[in-house]
Amino acid sequence: MSTPLARLGRTANRRRRLVIAVWAVVLVAVVVAVGLVGRATTETVRIPGSDSQAALDAATAAFPTTANPAQPVVLHSTGASLSDPALRAAVQASADAIARVPHVTGVSTPYQAGHHAQLSADGTIATLTVTFDVSGRQLTPSLVHQVVDATAPATAAGVTVIPGGSLADALQRPDTLRSEVLGLLVAAIVLLLAFRSWRAMLVTLGNALVGMVITLGLTGLLGHLIDTPSVAVTLATMIGLGVGIDYALFAVVRYRKLLAAGAAVEDALAAMLTSSGTSVAFAGCTVIVSLAGLWLAGLPLVGVMGTAAGVAVLVAIVAALTLLPAVLGLLGERLRPPAASRAERASGWGRLAGGVRRRPWRTLAASLVVLATLAAPVLSLSLGQLDAGSFPTSQASRQAYDLISRGFGPGANGPLLVTVTLPSGGTSAVTAVSTALVRAGVASVSPAQVDAAGDLARWQVTPTTSPSDPATATLVTDLRDRTLPSALAGTSSVAHVGGQTAAKVDLTDIIGARLPLVVLVVVLTAGLLLLLAFRSPLVSLKAAVVNLISVGAAYGALVAVFSWGWGVHLLGLDGPVPIEGYVPLIMFAVLFGLSMDYEVFLVSAIRERFLRSGDNGAAVQGGVGDTGRVISSAALIMVAIFASFVGYPDPVVKMFGIGLAVAVAVDATIVRGLLVPATMVLLGRATWWIPRWLDRVLPHLDVHPEAGVEGVRTAGAGAPSSASHVSAAETVPLA
Repeated sequence: MSTPLARLGRTANRRRRLVIAVWAVVLVAVVVAVGLVGRATTETVRIPGSDSQAALDAATAAFPTTANPAQPVVLHSTGASLSDPALRAAVQASADAIARVPHVTGVSTPYQAGHHAQLSADGTIATLTVTFDVSGRQLTPSLVHQVVDATAPATAAGVTVIPGGSLADALQRPDTLRSEVLGLLVAAIVLLLAFRSWRAMLVTLGNALVGMVITLGLTGLLGHLIDTPSVAVTLATMIGLGVGIDYALFAVVRYRKLLAAGAAVEDALAAMLTSSGTSVAFAGCTVIVSLAGLWLAGLPLVGVMGTAAGVAVLVAIVAALTLLPAVLGLLGERLRPPAASRAERASGWGRLAGGVRRRPWRTLAASLVVLATLAAPVLSLSLGQLDAGSFPTSQASRQAYDLISRGFGPGANGPLLVTVTLPSGGTSAVTAVSTALVRAGVASVSPAQVDAAGDLARWQVTPTTSPSDPATATLVTDLRDRTLPSALAGTSSVAHVGGQTAAKVDLTDIIGARLPLVVLVVVLTAGLLLLLAFRSPLVSLKAAVVNLISVGAAYGALVAVFSWGWGVHLLGLDGPVPIEGYVPLIMFAVLFGLSMDYEVFLVSAIRERFLRSGDNGAAVQGGVGDTGRVISSAALIMVAIFASFVGYPDPVVKMFGIGLAVAVAVDATIVRGLLVPATMVLLGRATWWIPRWLDRVLPHLDVHPEAGVEGVRTAGAGAPSSASHVSAAETVPLA
């Protein structure tokens, strides 16, 4: 039978040079586009419908400069005061030079009237606030370097100059090369051991590398269209590289197995895409669907991160289905395994599955105890928000944060924006709000600013605590629920509390409210896709449960490391840090999708054997034996790639690296090697039960790894291969 993917495999082989050329053109085009316009990211958090967004929108409408907030350049003198005439002259010269940098619209100094608060009490720390005519995501590293270079007079006078805010973020935009190289080195070693062929290793890595470079470019360009946080680019790189290698690995293993059986190159490519290609496409689409579910949270930040990761997975799928067969066809017979390596050998995973088959209850109980232990810390999971104080001290953002905290108090790193609408003659409202804010236990309150039309007033409120301190979140809640409503009682004025700190509070609250919906939709959608693939309600239900267990283990690792501080110093952090509110939500979608990859490859192998033999226990043992080595190799590669990003300075990236690495390791060993086989052995033939009415209405979708090999010709012979074919349309005769 000729399937669309089989025809795609034959076409990719016959037009292999054209296919490779098209991929080369796309690769060059993306690289050139990024070179011309750069990669844009921003750490600005926008939350439609929230109180913080309402404050920002109101302030932006009344005060247009609010759209592009002023960015700090922090100055530090270890000797004389910055008010000393010589240092003052150097700082003023620097400010004048910054004002001449392109896109700079204004610079305020601590020496101007009304700006004395920009100088610390001891005179050793000060800030220059710089405004631009571009947004934070348009602040390029070259522009920031121009600003820093303009401070040469201050630097020459012995003043330390450190960019803060979005200026520091622009300089710290992700450079993941070191992590990628480390992950690729481990992947190369694992692939070399798995294939025992340097050509197969290079093909697999090369395919993934092309996809990764294109993904990096596309996610960087995405930032010019929509606010994209830097962590989204890093997350896309992690996932794209991991699944890119995994998908190519599954396909190349299948291809070499077909060649070893005597298939001709083109026939092997067609069968490879019909079998492993179908599994790759199905598993990848399941990951994409899970990531798309993040948009249900109603948060652009979360949705964009899911989109970036989804783009990475999509590129990996397309590369595995088009570029990979073209390159394999170009290499021809050179990837055929030598005759000495074709003999069947006993599988260690098969022997392990045999032990599980003999003692399923004991295996199930032991697996659940271990997994429950790993997931137990999740009971202490508490979401918070990070600030620059959580970064390593080598980062400019952390250095600026520490100096601002020392000179002006920790709250100065995350001031709040308070806006109040003013009815006609709203002077009394301004007075009442100013008085209430001063009495709210904050560090300072700026004088009220009223817009030209007299319709809106705004204040900058500096808390006494840092942005990541739970007390700051409590302050935001108190201002919204008690302080401002009391001050405006009896008036028609409307108050809002905004700023990045307040936005993070809103983000955490919204995620907590919508997490159940996202989880429900992702689980149901993935379960439905598995039901279509394997035509078994119990397989779908079992997959959902064990995948949730894997996610629980990842959450437990997050709590143990980042909340409890187990080994946190080994990660380059000073101590425990809050778990950012959106991390568990995004990690759930990513892990649930990735777990389905191994579920598809394992269960499809078991089902194919069951349809051939009708012996469920033997099918489980054989399926684990068939796939155990390739799944464990793929998992080891993915764990290495995820773990390599732990060295990245951003704590959020460290969280993703630790959580994803732990989850994949647990999923590929305890879950797929012990828990799933034990469960399927205990369920017996009922594993494949499906109500007859459901069997009639469900469309047939074949994702079996052995499907489509019937009629594969042996090289130079034209006879069918010995590989058997079982149609997915066959049904299990269970009532």
